[in-house]
Amino acid sequence: MTGTERFERGWEKLMEVDGEGGKRVVDSLQAVAPDLARYVIEFAFGDIYSREGLTLQQRQLVTLAALTAQGGCEPQLQVHVNAALNVGLTPREIVEAVMHCTPYSGFPRVLNAMFVVKRVFEERQLIEEV
Repeated sequence: MTGTERFERGWEKLMEVDGEGGKRVVDSLQAVAPDLARYVIEFAFGDIYSREGLTLQQRQLVTLAALTAQGGCEPQLQVHVNAALNVGLTPREIVEAVMHCTPYSGFPRVLNAMFVVKRVFEERQLIEEV
């Protein structure tokens, strides 16, 4: 696969998963680190997100858990909570995925993640659906 094909495949997957949120992330990197923006597109979405074996919903559950467990990733978590909704996860599934991290990563990280979830749900007027 050529670099152009890899980029195009990654861009299509980024738009499918993250939509405008993903575009904003890539655009925000262009002035300071355009190579990093390209890596996000080519590697994360062109190579990893485009693999077979997991659905986009399953990939987002894994991503939510990883960002929650790592902590300190609230801006990225916000993008991926929106992405999880974009690919069809329900608000309840998102809440449960984050809560499931509590015994593994602890209350502080889960609380921080849940406040991000809450903010996204409020912005999208989904708070009543939980």
